[in-house]
Amino acid sequence: MKFGKWLKQQIQETLPDWRENFLSYKDLKKLVRLISSGPMIRVGATSSKAPGKAEAEFVYLLNGEIEKFNGFFMEKEEDFIIRHKELKRRIQTVIEKWGENGTHPSAEIYKHEMTKIRKDIVNFHGEMVLLINYSNINYTGLAKILKKYDKRTGGLLRSPFIQEVLRQPFFTTDLVSKLAKEIEATIDAVFPLRKPESTSTAVTRVPVAEEGIFRNTVAALMSMQEMRKGSSTVSHFSLPPLNLPDSDLPQLLQISSPITIP
Repeated sequence: MKFGKWLKQQIQETLPDWRENFLSYKDLKKLVRLISSGPMIRVGATSSKAPGKAEAEFVYLLNGEIEKFNGFFMEKEEDFIIRHKELKRRIQTVIEKWGENGTHPSAEIYKHEMTKIRKDIVNFHGEMVLLINYSNINYTGLAKILKKYDKRTGGLLRSPFIQEVLRQPFFTTDLVSKLAKEIEATIDAVFPLRKPESTSTAVTRVPVAEEGIFRNTVAALMSMQEMRKGSSTVSHFSLPPLNLPDSDLPQLLQISSPITIP
């Protein structure tokens, strides 16, 4: 599958309101074609493309894309930090008020509130996976278009530009990965999974993440696994190993399994 078609597919499998924040690969590709079809100039014994407006537009658009990625990524990081604190506060409030040892113990209200919280947590975890995938996809797209630029123009833009990309906020996913691990630990601690051998304990099937987010999260995990596979075409420009959450596809499916709420 050609990268442009693959990118379109990946964007379709992400949250709809994120779509405008992905790489404008089609526009960049048009500029590369325009540059590569320009006249050749001879300098000494070598020939190369004459620098011009299209080259300047290409670099300008690339820098604009980086700013777009960083702005969106950092905004989501800040939002995730706030939401993570709020979820922890909600859990603590429910336990202290309606839990078995709370100020107003009520098994019915406790179960109802925890059901809502768990759904929000799984949605939240899914968004974090999607944001890490967002970073992966845009890095991959930049590497692809820069490779195309160098190949068609004889330029040497890819190496220095990628070195700058590796230092950009949108490429640094450590904080989001850390939050994802904490969310997974919260799910394990507060919402224990049913043990397969147990037949006597009643199980409450809690509605999990909204179907769209869950489906897209699974697609994102599969996409990340594919992008990070080794192959004969791997180079130092290939997507480096990232600090992804420990959860893989089986774990994600387990997170969304039936649970018991004490």
